[in-house]
Amino acid sequence: METEDPGLLSKDGMDPPEQKPGLDSAETGRDDPSSILDEQRELPAPPNNGPLSVVDGKLDVQEELSETREELSDKDLSDSASTDNTLEDSSEFSRPMVMGSGTAGEEEVAQSRPFTYRDEDVTAESWRAHRKHVFVLSEAGKPIYSRYGNEEALSSTMGVMMALVSFIQSGDNSIRSIYSDDHKLVFVQQGPLVLVSVSRTLQSEQQLSQELLYVYYQIISMLTQASITRIFEKKKNYDLRRLLTGSEKILDRLLNLVESDPCFLLGAVRCLPLPASLRDSLSALLQKSITPNLVFSILVARSQLVTTVQEKTVIDDCRLEPTDLHLLLNLIGATSAFQTGEIWTPICLPRFNPDCYFYAYISYLDAECTVCLILLSVDKESFYSVSDCKKRIEEGMRTQNYLQALSSGLRSPSYSVGMVGVPDLRHFMYKPLDIPDNFRQLPQFTSPELEGPYGSENERHRLFDLYHYLHSRIHSTSRPLRLIYHVAEKETLLAWVTSKFELYTCFSPLVTKAGAINVLTKLLRWIKKEEDRLFIRYPPKYSTTPNPARGSKGTRTDGAENGFFGAL
Repeated sequence: METEDPGLLSKDGMDPPEQKPGLDSAETGRDDPSSILDEQRELPAPPNNGPLSVVDGKLDVQEELSETREELSDKDLSDSASTDNTLEDSSEFSRPMVMGSGTAGEEEVAQSRPFTYRDEDVTAESWRAHRKHVFVLSEAGKPIYSRYGNEEALSSTMGVMMALVSFIQSGDNSIRSIYSDDHKLVFVQQGPLVLVSVSRTLQSEQQLSQELLYVYYQIISMLTQASITRIFEKKKNYDLRRLLTGSEKILDRLLNLVESDPCFLLGAVRCLPLPASLRDSLSALLQKSITPNLVFSILVARSQLVTTVQEKTVIDDCRLEPTDLHLLLNLIGATSAFQTGEIWTPICLPRFNPDCYFYAYISYLDAECTVCLILLSVDKESFYSVSDCKKRIEEGMRTQNYLQALSSGLRSPSYSVGMVGVPDLRHFMYKPLDIPDNFRQLPQFTSPELEGPYGSENERHRLFDLYHYLHSRIHSTSRPLRLIYHVAEKETLLAWVTSKFELYTCFSPLVTKAGAINVLTKLLRWIKKEEDRLFIRYPPKYSTTPNPARGSKGTRTDGAENGFFGAL
């Protein structure tokens, strides 16, 4: 049974779905966990004309335009594009420019796509048995993407989905979700695109909607919102798959990550644990290696943030959002072409500005492709000056042995939960909330490596299902809780949010309420002691000359600046 404060009302005026039996939660406005814990039972089981390689200052065209573009007739181009932006709206994405020291012909050619269930029979029981399906379609019912199965085979299914959306819209309303005994259907419409999730997980409607927004933002990062809107205004039944050819594995990887990576659940960035002196030295190196119109300098190692520095004027306007960094890192991780040399490509950061491109310089600094440097500029002609920044950074890292220190740190897990010194603690996720807003820094979190009973994929999925459930109760729009103590079949969990932090912990199954509170005290003390190693407390700034114009949030899209896909 749940106890709730009668003063808490649903924000949208609707009653939440009925909770399944056997759950008890505790709720309070106080930060003292000992006074509010109630035990719970377990839940029921730049214009690209093809890639270019720069070798000794000579440019060699290595490939013809992609096959899809060849198939498009002149009529297709004129019908589906705006008159001032024909190439951007109608031709398929070509691959990113590869500029560097690689030998001509060395660039990777499109590889056969690994098995991603794309050709799975949609009438088979195995297709229906998947935990979660995600579909993307246009307002005209045209299929754009399906996580499992071929979009063409699902065209009738997506037509039914669009019929449901249209029927509800005809009554001046919008459909948000449909609940059945063991499935949730969640609908999100963004402009001319409709996204649908069919799930039988423990995730809430709010969490599933957020995942669909990630998919939408990933598409926007490749095309920009303005381009998509313009295309469908011109031709409502346009097949957007023409522009997204080769991007399926990027969306597949994103959906795999949102189910297993706490970054997406918490809306925060994971920092690589480093000595504060080493992180400060790397930040200072990035601060010194700048050029006009360089906006962000980001150093990551295996998708963990090492450090980031930002232009002062941009910080005054807005900050880099975790969502944008997640999408950028997913794009890099899903595309092996980024490992071939220096990449210069347009990229949209949808939470920063969904209608404009930045120009991203992406280069790995080690042979193992674990340490990656990302430099974002607003000037499409600044490749060589930005490349010079990278050379200065790389030289400084090698001279001071910073690269060796990073590489050696990556050979072992980030840290073990055993370092906390509490035997009954199995895992935790901690997100600080008390960071002064004037620093405009990325929200961050920390968590140890999964160990012990969570070594298998099934067990990891089960643990994150529990985390998703606790997160949904803490952030419920109708009955938000401050603290939950939950007894599961194989573990006990505690979630706690205050004005200073958000914390999710997992214990061995015999830990009592009092024992959990004692563990929390020790854990918070350990995190406080290690915070300079686990987090970027005070992100550095720099100022370029000339500064980007105040209020500028990227470069406006134009007819030849759209992308990089054809053969990823």
